[in-house]
Amino acid sequence: MFLLDTLDNLPRLRISSSLMRVFLWVLKEAGCRETIPSFDYLRRVQKEVRAQCGIPTVLCKSVQGNVFFMNSPTAIIAKDWANPTTRKLIHVYPEIPEDGIIREVWHAQKWRKNMDLDILSPMYDAGGTHYFVNEIARLHDGNFAVPIRWVKFRSKVYADAFCVSLDDEGNATIHDGETKLICSEDLAQNYYDLEHAGEIPNWAALSIQAGHPDRMPNPKRAIAAGRPLYSSFINYFGDDVSGNRTKSWNKHWNAYMTHANLPRQLLQQEFHIHFISTSPNASVSEQFCEFKTALEVAHTEPVELKDESGEATRFCLYVNSGPSDNPMQSEISGHIGGKGNCLCRKCRVGGTQAEKATNEGYHAIFEAGEPRTKEYILEELEKQVKLACSGVSKHVKDKQTETGVKDIYTQYWIDELIARFKEMKKDEPNRPADAIQAELVQWAVENREKIYGPFLTMKGTMSGSARWSAENKKTYSTRLQSTNTDGLSIHAIRSNYIMQYAGSLIGRQFKTLAQTNIFHVHGLVSDNEFQGWKAAGELSALLWFPEIRDLAEYRRDLRVAVANVLDIFATIDPSKIVAKVKYHLLIHTDEDVVQFGPLIGLATELFESFNAVFRYCSILSNHLAPSRDIAIQLADQEGLKHRLTGGWWSSGSDANWQRAGPGVRNFMADHPILQRLVGWTEKKSSKHAHASNYGLYSPASVWKKCIHVISESLDECFVGSWVFAKSAVATVSGSISGRISDILADSTGMVLVVLELFQICSSRDEVYGMPVLVRRHSEVEFSIVPGKNIKFKFNVQHDCCSAECEATGVRMRMQERVQSDQTENYIIHNNLDRFLINTHAFHNAHLLRATLPRDLVASIPLFTERRAKHDELAAQLRETLSTRKAAAAAKKRKRETSEEEEESCTETARFQDDFGGTLDGCEPITPSNHSDRKAKAAEVGPESEDELSSDDQEESDDFLDNSEDDFSD
Repeated sequence: MFLLDTLDNLPRLRISSSLMRVFLWVLKEAGCRETIPSFDYLRRVQKEVRAQCGIPTVLCKSVQGNVFFMNSPTAIIAKDWANPTTRKLIHVYPEIPEDGIIREVWHAQKWRKNMDLDILSPMYDAGGTHYFVNEIARLHDGNFAVPIRWVKFRSKVYADAFCVSLDDEGNATIHDGETKLICSEDLAQNYYDLEHAGEIPNWAALSIQAGHPDRMPNPKRAIAAGRPLYSSFINYFGDDVSGNRTKSWNKHWNAYMTHANLPRQLLQQEFHIHFISTSPNASVSEQFCEFKTALEVAHTEPVELKDESGEATRFCLYVNSGPSDNPMQSEISGHIGGKGNCLCRKCRVGGTQAEKATNEGYHAIFEAGEPRTKEYILEELEKQVKLACSGVSKHVKDKQTETGVKDIYTQYWIDELIARFKEMKKDEPNRPADAIQAELVQWAVENREKIYGPFLTMKGTMSGSARWSAENKKTYSTRLQSTNTDGLSIHAIRSNYIMQYAGSLIGRQFKTLAQTNIFHVHGLVSDNEFQGWKAAGELSALLWFPEIRDLAEYRRDLRVAVANVLDIFATIDPSKIVAKVKYHLLIHTDEDVVQFGPLIGLATELFESFNAVFRYCSILSNHLAPSRDIAIQLADQEGLKHRLTGGWWSSGSDANWQRAGPGVRNFMADHPILQRLVGWTEKKSSKHAHASNYGLYSPASVWKKCIHVISESLDECFVGSWVFAKSAVATVSGSISGRISDILADSTGMVLVVLELFQICSSRDEVYGMPVLVRRHSEVEFSIVPGKNIKFKFNVQHDCCSAECEATGVRMRMQERVQSDQTENYIIHNNLDRFLINTHAFHNAHLLRATLPRDLVASIPLFTERRAKHDELAAQLRETLSTRKAAAAAKKRKRETSEEEEESCTETARFQDDFGGTLDGCEPITPSNHSDRKAKAAEVGPESEDELSSDDQEESDDFLDNSEDDFSD
């Protein structure tokens, strides 16, 4: 039964009911008739298991009347808390990294400084004594303190606390101007201990006025009910997805989530992506409204479960972030969209097309504007709702265009209020409009929670191609195929496929091009386009950092890299910056890094990859209740994963906690194939080579050649890989650089690596701007180092530009893994031992920049006088606008002339039909000779030039004020 249930709930190998019946029939015919259940019995047992230890699927109805089903988010997160495998990895407090390296979201400023104190984990459990924030506590030295935030530092919990001083009369003053870190081991008595002993001091007037005593004891003690109480955070993802695997579009709005308290490495696994809800009718905002309600219930009724220690623990749920694509981000943040006058969803930058074409307006797009806060958006939406109560839709539209604030969720109610005003006016014609408006405004105030988008009222949230010739395409394809991929961590490059389907590439192919394209487009594109690829490659590598060792230095490089991308793309086409919001959004990455840490942790790729799991469930639904069918199936998959990994669940009303037996718990560990099928990635057990006796080896011993050696960074380094290694004779950051020539091991387990040494030049390459590797004095030099001294490998490309390497080689083309009779060219590298360190590579980019000298990797501004360059580009943009206006006016005149000719021909034809022929001495008028007649008439009496210029000006004004699509690709 267990194996059949597992087979029925594999995420990417979905089995239909018909196929399951076939499996059962085959097993019975194979002699297992007595142990194989019937199909109906299997389904009955699965239903019982779902009720006992599965995820509840609840019916929801949005305020707009749409019905859908949702898997309980609190039950899903409770599985992580009740699972020993994941519970020990949950981080409940912000952390101060001891080495200063920012790796996770709890290392960044949002958790550490900016998050609302009311939603962070409110207490610390000191062996049964609970210390809550905002409560006075006594230290072992007799002093008092008021913790306001708990943080972790050097594997210990600290209180970020206000100090308390006593005056001569014994009155206590809380110094809330600054905080001090106090180790939890220094805490002696909590609030209740002091209250029981009658030792809570009298408060000074200043502290009473600040409201500190009113917050004691912490109200969350009541909902904790004597249990430890913590906070869990989630990342909520929403998007529109097709439910079909074919090209036929079957739109569903989907919602997924991840548990943000888990390490980023776990969240990059499909196993830890959780399905919430889907609906072909209810939008993401409608679904989030019900999701938000479920979370808010847990704020007053925390989820209680059995912790790994066996003790009862409670937690509340909050939203950490809402990653999604640009259109969905605009929709859920109350933004009009990237094509609006105010094009950015994160700040208020923008204006009309004419304003953005001015020097000031154009330059403003290259900088972050005034932030669009939740309070600002709600205020603007309230104004729009009030305007809607007047029954005039144009006033609302004008306001939305002016501010860029337009919430899809609230728009439903705006349209409803406008229609209600008209209906009330129709029913009571004599009733004053002001009275109707006042009634509607009062209704809007009373139903505020219904009208405004749930994302805005949720606590903790809101934060052109060049055309190549066939010869150039072939050259590029040959170059791309010759890429050295060792050290890039990418899939095998299929250059012919990429060239054939260049207009429909997917994410992994774009990542390949971002890391390698700079080496292959030289000589095939213009200088500006080459600089564009160089700037994009540098920025991409910075955004892919898995950890940030020096935040200030990283931010400097990031800001310069973003500025270079914006400036060079604006140089190529000044209108792109105005038309494409994604360029401007890059400016905000600097602040996002400060708030969330490495941005790779918020990548949407894995959520989008999970769409395949959703589709496998969708295609097996009967589509009568798709939201219900899909939610139940994915809830069953959650239950299976919980049982396989040894999670606990509560059985019945007696709250007896139990879990699957050892046969089930050990099954996944014993069968790696099942780990892959459920999306679980086991941590690699690889470790770097250890050779403690490498200085004692005998020259007469027997050495064996090895395939690879494991570096400190757990890279598999092969013969031919480029690496940095620790050495006493190192010249760069205690390391030597070179190419592995051989890997040897003897019978004692000692591992030695033979490195062909290359030195790093003191200056960058003039073309690529990358560090250069050459031989010292053009001599071949080797060094033997212990295997354990290999630090990490990196990607290197041959300097084909300087060596003038060409596709002069000819070989038989491989087809179906055999040689065909067709030939293909390939690059033969000329004999120039000059190599480029690929600083655009994502893999080990952070280690590479930490090892190389700063002057070889620091981002260099493309333009020193950016403002002057922006003014120059703005002038070019205005000239382009003027040209387009003239073209639009000419097109309008041509259209009007054509309409006049058509009308004249029609009238003439009607006259000829009415009078049965033509006038005496006159030829019939046809479209072919009508133009000639108009030309002759123009010689006698031309149209007024003033009138034409007036039309011209009108067309120009319309273009500036209303056109927003002329700048699109």
